[in-house]
Amino acid sequence: MSGARASERLSSARGPLVGLALAALLSQGLALSLGSVAIGPGELVQVLTGGGEALHRTLVLELRLPRALAAFGTGALLAMAGALMQILLRNPLADPYVLGLSGGASVAALAAMLAGLGAALVGGAAFAGALASTLIVFGLAHGGGSWTPTRLLLTGVVMASGWGALISFLLAVSPVERLPGMLYWLMGDLAYAGSPWPVLVTAAAALAVVLPLGRTLNVLARGGLQAAALGVAVRPLEWALYLLASLVTAVAVTTAGSVGFVGLMVPHMLRLRLGNDQRRILPASLLAGGTLLTLADTLARTLIAPQQLPVGVITALIGVPTFLFLLQRSRR
Repeated sequence: MSGARASERLSSARGPLVGLALAALLSQGLALSLGSVAIGPGELVQVLTGGGEALHRTLVLELRLPRALAAFGTGALLAMAGALMQILLRNPLADPYVLGLSGGASVAALAAMLAGLGAALVGGAAFAGALASTLIVFGLAHGGGSWTPTRLLLTGVVMASGWGALISFLLAVSPVERLPGMLYWLMGDLAYAGSPWPVLVTAAAALAVVLPLGRTLNVLARGGLQAAALGVAVRPLEWALYLLASLVTAVAVTTAGSVGFVGLMVPHMLRLRLGNDQRRILPASLLAGGTLLTLADTLARTLIAPQQLPVGVITALIGVPTFLFLLQRSRR
């Protein structure tokens, strides 16, 4: 009987994941097809199989495909970071953007731009800023020897406000000629994402690390005391989750700037639809987050073409009402 129930649970978990995988492929197809020159499905298949016109090959293989894959990987990382934060803090309002990790990365990256450093050093600065913000938030929340999810969340929100003030200061003292680039990076922009491999490899590696911990994360999501009673080493696991969420956030911010609300929306919406089994939520978050940001970036570069919007504008337009909905729901 137990074998039959396990098989039934496995089968029921595959359906949503297969659907999300198909949605991810569809979003990639749309991202490759739409743009200044529309490319039909037949021509797109020819290009991807080594044929097609030279112009279409250049557009798809050299411009649209790297950007679409970078968007997918970045969205996957942000959604996974949000899912881990929500498990850790047991709060659906937790995500890297709300907790100040994105703000720390933004401040460091803007400071590097203001100093006139190159793209590689700006990326490194963003990475260092996200990790520094992690340590500050965790250290302040730890206080006299213990911390609670509520304390961590409040500390993160306060740190995010502080980073916001520093960002305003840096923008105020920046030369006028550097402001457009800094503002676009700040709002999230995939136009200069470069190679998609860092985000894709990081997403795959992070999923490979957390997926075997699915049962343990399910216990932790019910509460630290209950997890400890069942033999889980709560504190080391929480430290590991927080550092992993910070790491994947740093890689995402380094690639695309400060893109908000993906980590907030995707895991919570999936939890409402699929339940709270982390063995489903984590891979589903990866697929759904990647799909959402791919579609948002496609909208950002086609909505007012030939002009492009920062992708963070699109995610904010979706995310703000979602955040208010979740905030209202949490009061009930």
